[in-house]
Amino acid sequence: MNRSPPFDSPLLLGFEHTRSLVERAARINGEAYPPYNVEACGEGRIRITLAVAGFTADQLSVSVEDNQLTIVGAREAETESAPERAYLHRGIAARGFVRGFVLADGVEVSGAVLEDGLLTIEAVRPPLARSVRTVPIRTVL
Repeated sequence: MNRSPPFDSPLLLGFEHTRSLVERAARINGEAYPPYNVEACGEGRIRITLAVAGFTADQLSVSVEDNQLTIVGAREAETESAPERAYLHRGIAARGFVRGFVLADGVEVSGAVLEDGLLTIEAVRPPLARSVRTVPIRTVL
């Protein structure tokens, strides 16, 4: 059975970009590391919290480009001069990551804080101004 995407309806005009956003979000959602929370904090505020234990602020970067929020954690490879460790169990991830979020139009990232192994990113969606206008109808003679 062929199932058409929801944004292919002839009643939804100008939503071509929305389809690409949904496809991009589906690709981003594939990776599960690092774990994160997304909270609605009222008044159009959004808080994203990532568990980044072991990363310093210098090893993390947060950027926004074309409605794409990207968080990168880059770990330096252990050098050969570092003493070898004999782990009995290694459950703490020691790998870098790239985590992305697609932002809606108008959403602005206002800041990021690293505290107690949690990276918290604050974003704000300004309230949308509702507008109604009347379209004049011309008559053709």
